[in-house]
Amino acid sequence: MATATVDINKDLIEWAIIRAGHEIQEFLIENPKVNDWLTTSKKPTIKQLETFSKNVHVPFGYLFLEAPPEEELNFPFFRTGRSTTKSVSLNVYDAVQIVQNRQDWLSEYLREEGFDPLAFVGKFRLDTPYKEIVNDIRKTLGLQPNWASYHGTWEQALDFLAIQIEETGVIINFSGVVGNNTRRTIKVEECRGFVLVDEYAPFMFINAADAKAAQLFTIIHELAHIWLGKSAGFDMKQLLPADDPLESLCDQ
Repeated sequence: MATATVDINKDLIEWAIIRAGHEIQEFLIENPKVNDWLTTSKKPTIKQLETFSKNVHVPFGYLFLEAPPEEELNFPFFRTGRSTTKSVSLNVYDAVQIVQNRQDWLSEYLREEGFDPLAFVGKFRLDTPYKEIVNDIRKTLGLQPNWASYHGTWEQALDFLAIQIEETGVIINFSGVVGNNTRRTIKVEECRGFVLVDEYAPFMFINAADAKAAQLFTIIHELAHIWLGKSAGFDMKQLLPADDPLESLCDQ
């Protein structure tokens, strides 16, 4: 008995390949069976299509949609200079979804258990003088103006600051990959970090592949976003913000 095959949408196959960060022609050379599907000389079996979906990190059901789904972040991703987008690479997008799922669970749990919202989340506005925000962050974290000078290295300062931040209820995720998949790295030049603001469980993602000094800068930048109540992601090339009033204030 012949193995059953399935009809596919050529556009979805090509979308899945591009979504995974591959050049279509290069991918097809390395995966001639997929090229057969696109030329309609052969149809895939269910098992072959499942293997393909895993290789390109696309949910299997997506391959049977009529058109590719819209996948955009629900917050701005700031680029150094003037560029702001909600479209990012697959690895960054998936990393955001993983952190978002963790945040949703924890936030719901804290609400159900009767915890109070964090008073500092969204405490200030865009027209607040930056020194007022800085002083409130220092007070909340219990930091002296010269706190960093008591630490001999950037790494020590970073570890100390992370502890102080997490004691306030902010969650920090240091990682350079998607979930636990070490093959799916997040490039520093694309994403130094992002912050998901929530009044019960704000989450930071810090790219652990970045230099320690840069991670420290990113954390403090993300803290300002929490105090302003605005989620965002950023590349901050050369540690410079986007040309945006919110980013300039957080950078200050």
